[in-house]
Amino acid sequence: MYRAIKVRIYPTDEQESYLAQCFGNTRWLWNYMLNATTTAYKETGKGLSKAAMDKLLPGLKKEYEWLGLAYSQVLKRLTFNVSSAFVNFFEGRAKFPTFKSKHGKQSIQYPQNVKLIPFDSVIKFPGNLGLMKAVFHKQLPNAKFTSVTISRNADGKYYASIVFNQEYTPVVAIRDAIGVDLGLKNFAITSEGLKYDLPKKQLAKLENNKKRKQKKLAKKTDKTSNKRRKAK
Repeated sequence: MYRAIKVRIYPTDEQESYLAQCFGNTRWLWNYMLNATTTAYKETGKGLSKAAMDKLLPGLKKEYEWLGLAYSQVLKRLTFNVSSAFVNFFEGRAKFPTFKSKHGKQSIQYPQNVKLIPFDSVIKFPGNLGLMKAVFHKQLPNAKFTSVTISRNADGKYYASIVFNQEYTPVVAIRDAIGVDLGLKNFAITSEGLKYDLPKKQLAKLENNKKRKQKKLAKKTDKTSNKRRKAK
């Protein structure tokens, strides 16, 4: 079972500049791979697999040197996401993938080598990004995380979405039943010998409620008796 936790992060000016470059690089690569896969599908009836897209990366890095500024695993994760987008489309789980714009939400995804350090309020990213201040409002699950996505919203705020692969533990039904006897001296006694008493306030409340209801019942009984006498 996958669970995602969103954390607010605060990059330095230098880190912001680097992230802006990475956002642009991965956005360009997404559009390039999307176009290449669409063209291949129109010409051959088959799109490009992730392996085929990965083979294009070394040549693209030589032709466009700025592409190599992004962490290598970020680029490989992008080819995986492009491939997954097409698979989801053909299997009816999503719409046809679209080109990305610089005016939309910007993001890059790290599949590995990220270290979460909540006690120091930082996240350590691989490559040129390094340590970044983070605010952990929730306790992190005791589970392995599969990816960390850095995003920048339209308002300029940065976030890290951490996806955890958390094992599901089914609830086991309890077969052994425990008998409970209600008594006068003790409120309840279990078959295991445990005794339970109601709190004094709760007991007093119940006693007062009991007295009120007994008075109402007594009045109703008197009225009924008087009506019967008059009827005679």
